[in-house]
Amino acid sequence: MKDFKLLCLIVIAFVAYSCNSASPKSESKSDVASCTETTCPSGGCGSCSSHEQVVVEDISDAKVQVYYFHATRRCATCEAVEKVTKETIDENFLEDVAFVSINREKEEKLVEKFKVSGQTLLIVCGDKIVDLTKEAFLNARTNPDKFAGKLKTAIETYLN
Repeated sequence: MKDFKLLCLIVIAFVAYSCNSASPKSESKSDVASCTETTCPSGGCGSCSSHEQVVVEDISDAKVQVYYFHATRRCATCEAVEKVTKETIDENFLEDVAFVSINREKEEKLVEKFKVSGQTLLIVCGDKIVDLTKEAFLNARTNPDKFAGKLKTAIETYLN
């Protein structure tokens, strides 16, 4: 059991390290938390200071919010976590759950609010927060159905 825990810690450390050392990727206009014409009152400047309030207002009506905090440079696992999370929410909870992809380096206020220090996947319902980061990074690439199932179960506990 001790060896298993050590192995899990090594895998998580490796994934976290590799996510921060991947080649830079450009932010796409479809990123929910990026500063775009549809969400940014200043017209998509990339550095608007009022952006954080706009994102929070846009999702505050949802019963459950799912936040995915990531770095600017992203590995395949980081991208898989976002893809599987977004697809699962879009296919199962479109009306009740809001998904927000957040660049940690650009959205410092949200990072501070949720006390995030690395790639993190949070499910938020009121003052309740569930951290699914470990499950996401262990399964999103290699076993996306397993991760999607865990995500659905976690979200459903707040909707029922």
